Amino acid sequence: MNLLDPTFVQKWRGAFSLGWMLLLLLWESALPFHRAFQNSNDRGRHGLRNILIGLVNGLMTASIFVATWKGIADQAESHQFGLLHRSGLSGPLRLIFALLLFDLWTYLWHRAGHQLPHLWLFHRMHHSDAQMDVTTSNRFHLVEILLSSLLRILLIPLLGITFLELVIYETLLQFIVQLQHTNVVLPCSIERGLRVLWVTPLMHKIHHSKDPRETDSNFASLFSFWDRLFGTFKLRKQPETLQLGLDGFDTSSFQDLRGLWLTPFRKPEVNAPTDPPRRSAKL
Repeated sequence: MNLLDPTFVQKWRGAFSLGWMLLLLLWESALPFHRAFQNSNDRGRHGLRNILIGLVNGLMTASIFVATWKGIADQAESHQFGLLHRSGLSGPLRLIFALLLFDLWTYLWHRAGHQLPHLWLFHRMHHSDAQMDVTTSNRFHLVEILLSSLLRILLIPLLGITFLELVIYETLLQFIVQLQHTNVVLPCSIERGLRVLWVTPLMHKIHHSKDPRETDSNFASLFSFWDRLFGTFKLRKQPETLQLGLDGFDTSSFQDLRGLWLTPFRKPEVNAPTDPPRRSAKL
């Protein structure tokens, strides 16, 4: 069995994601950071909506892009094309640089999603979740996933990333991103220690704050030091006072499946202080 066969990769990564999500759901059920749901039915509907969105995105990525990424990565490797192939690096050192380079790209793409108005229209679907939990890690607009997937077709050969390195990065990212969105807060000593290197749940909760000054911070996905390096790192002394989501997108008309898919094409509710002027854009 070829462990890097694109179909097999999608199957084992899907199983890993599901298993890890179930563990995190149990954790946040036992020790929730905030109690955002009136009852279990509300929580169930919220989670099912987010998971369904993730399934649609995953099916699109699996059917269109994964095999393409592998083919491009294999061609770049066979011709020794790209930064890493030309670098002469090998073994663990090469893997470290591959993870760093790809995570730097992820940081820049995420930051662009906040600072470029037309990208923000799609990315704000993710931020409109005022009841953030582990299922929120699935909640990205299909167009945003499509754009990032297309850009990878160029990025993979330019960086010289192998398909194995991409799979390792994606697996680490999936593990961390699901943890980041989980409705828990780690003990202070563990949180401080982990965020020296990794993006932690508290860091990412601040990023999901309704306050635009906090929303426009902590863009890193895997390695936390990108935010320190580029001046976008932010903490707060009283995380329990955080208000999550986006003003103007709280009503059920924005939170059902139809409303979520239409988020980029609808204006926030009148009189809601959301979206600074630089985020305004028309499609």
